[in-house]
Amino acid sequence: MLSGAVLLLFDRNLGTSFYLSEIVVKGEILPNEGGSAILFQHLFWFLGHPEVYIILLPAMGMVSEILSVNSRKPIFGYLAMVGSLFAICILAFLVWAHHMFVTGLNPFLGAFFVLLTLLIAVPSAIKVFNWLTTLWKGNIRFTPGMLFSIGFVSLFISGGLTGIFLGNSTLDIHLHDTYFVVAHFHIVMGVASFFGMFAGVYHWFPKMYGRYLNNTMAYIHFWVTLVGAYLIFWPMHYSGLAGMPRRYTDWSNWQSFNQFQDMNRFISTVAMVVFAVQILFVFNFFYSIFKGRKVTSTNPWGANTLEWTTPINPGHGNWPGDIPEVHRWAYDYGKDGREFIPQTEPIGADESKH
Repeated sequence: MLSGAVLLLFDRNLGTSFYLSEIVVKGEILPNEGGSAILFQHLFWFLGHPEVYIILLPAMGMVSEILSVNSRKPIFGYLAMVGSLFAICILAFLVWAHHMFVTGLNPFLGAFFVLLTLLIAVPSAIKVFNWLTTLWKGNIRFTPGMLFSIGFVSLFISGGLTGIFLGNSTLDIHLHDTYFVVAHFHIVMGVASFFGMFAGVYHWFPKMYGRYLNNTMAYIHFWVTLVGAYLIFWPMHYSGLAGMPRRYTDWSNWQSFNQFQDMNRFISTVAMVVFAVQILFVFNFFYSIFKGRKVTSTNPWGANTLEWTTPINPGHGNWPGDIPEVHRWAYDYGKDGREFIPQTEPIGADESKH
């Protein structure tokens, strides 16, 4: 994206023609020739699509950890989970032109990007399968962090499925620049990423501040946000399928879209309610730093990662003595009849034979 911005600065200030060609300004043709505005889109989306996963991948990592801790089970298919992360990172750089199906892109080249776009659904589906099977028959504790993690999985599934429609070059001709795109993007990247962030905040808040967030406010925050997100973006899929264009503030001159005025008012009302409940979260966050219930254990969730082996209020260097020595992986939950076995516990002679 930096290269695209630099070339744009050259066109604006140095008279180059990377993007400009036969542009008319105030009735006069600029002396630029040979440029292509499509080049800017290629450079923008080559960053723009991987950037979506830059935001989403950390949320995926936090959700995987929180689901395992609160299901009291190891992550199902750990190697497949890690491998799918790498596959997503690689494929994210190979699908940028699916944003450009209506720019006059060669249909045969478009088919190539359709294939790659559908391929990225494979590692995404693996992650969903691993999350759901981690939950399967688990001893689930519905902490606020766990609820937001489950909500993340729900949103990732529903938002990801609509991406299959937009990844099809033929269907995208109709759906491009409609509210269907708005709904897909905000569910799978916007709201889902925020749910991963909220899950992480609720899960690690006791380690950060030595206090718990208020559960009542946390549950209100979760349910209003989850239900509100679906009430906002599911109707947008319907209006998008009907061809309602995005980026317009007034549809009154389009008689065919007047039928959606009530729906738009409903979406706006729900959006204001969901925004208001985020203020409740902010209040809960800062209130709990000073007035929240104090943590009495260094490991209140019974988690197995090393940060929970530090004191409640860790000082410089985190650990007061030697750095812990790791003997096993971080997901030994429900093993040998025990709730979990810490990473720092050495493997016994009898256990090592298995």
